[in-house]
Amino acid sequence: MEIKKYIETKHTTLHLSGEVDAVSAIELDSQLKTAFGEGAKNILLDCKHLTYISSAGLGVFISYIKALESNKNKIILYHLEESVFSTFEILGLHLIIAIVETKEIALELCS
Repeated sequence: MEIKKYIETKHTTLHLSGEVDAVSAIELDSQLKTAFGEGAKNILLDCKHLTYISSAGLGVFISYIKALESNKNKIILYHLEESVFSTFEILGLHLIIAIVETKEIALELCS
């Protein structure tokens, strides 16, 4: 997996490409911790080139749910391929974590 980070005015965007498996989930978690540690309140994840996410990758998102609720921070995923979205949907995570179709919609959720 490759992660590219862009810090913008009201949010940080992480572009994910490849597969989030047990090994790369550690890097994803590290990038999210760093972004929040740098003061980001809204983290957008561009998943256009994300082809697979394992249970370890899903676990990264699950580990942030309480922190997101209590700190009013947001993680918003967009551009998910159908197969990746289905993985979130099977566990009901799409009801807890914001998943939208486009960056424009994700930006609307940041305001």
